[in-house]
Amino acid sequence: VQLQAFGGGLVQAGGSLRLSCAASESTARFTFMNWYRRAPGKERELVATITRIGSTHVEDSWKGRFTISREVARNELYLQMNNLKPEDTAVYYCNAVLKEPYWGKGTLVTVSS
Repeated sequence: VQLQAFGGGLVQAGGSLRLSCAASESTARFTFMNWYRRAPGKERELVATITRIGSTHVEDSWKGRFTISREVARNELYLQMNNLKPEDTAVYYCNAVLKEPYWGKGTLVTVSS
């Protein structure tokens, strides 16, 4: 399984970005697909999850600002990030779980104040 996150970049506080994750297999195949992030000097943390049947969950820290979704026909996972804050600066990773976890290379998001 190959995963590749893209769509990161530099954005001003209050702006929006949509991250994408291209998967080598159908996104509907995996038990879970997740977005994680690692902010500078911090541990990796779970941001949002989508299940095989399409149920979604966003962790409380980002609820109301971030949305996870997928396009099964495109084998893509998305993270829509709105009202970005400087503390959202991090490398964002997509992750897929079947019998084991699979990780893609991350994409850097930098939010300037």
